[in-house]
Amino acid sequence: MAEFFDALNKDHIAFIGRQPVFFVATAAPDARINLSPKGYDVVRVLGATQIAYLDLGGSGNETQAHLAQDGRITLMFCAFDNPALILRVYGRGRFVMAGDDGYAALAAHFPRLPGARQVFVIDIDSVQTSCGWGVPHMTLERPRETLAKAHRQWPGEQKLAALAERTRSIDGLPVRAQTVIPAWDG
Repeated sequence: MAEFFDALNKDHIAFIGRQPVFFVATAAPDARINLSPKGYDVVRVLGATQIAYLDLGGSGNETQAHLAQDGRITLMFCAFDNPALILRVYGRGRFVMAGDDGYAALAAHFPRLPGARQVFVIDIDSVQTSCGWGVPHMTLERPRETLAKAHRQWPGEQKLAALAERTRSIDGLPVRAQTVIPAWDG
């Protein structure tokens, strides 16, 4: 049975902190729905009605494009162990890119990861929990380090040029190209 809350409580926050993976969903008018899995230790609860995650450069920037158009975002956390639980955070999101005012203060909440390009901040509208009984039991073998390794090996000048060229989402929506590589992006 699903249950709704106006804000995160201490049990929700503890549950979020134990999850090694989460999912992000966004949509914009006349665009595909974007659903992305995320790993690494990149989620932080900033308060009962605000959560953020550090975004690493990858194959696209759909979340930024969708938030600029619509603002709606859902984060989903699910237990692959016991007790079974699914937790969804519904809200309105914004992005703060590396080099923007406020980025350094937000980035201080997260580990220093290569490829960090922006922080997504979500103001929570509601929180939903549900049973999760259909989610299989799985055991985490280890984190996948491929993305961080790729960012560490990509020469800075090539990375900057490639990121500056990325100004459209896969559906042609505008994205703000990264123009500053964070100092800790070694």
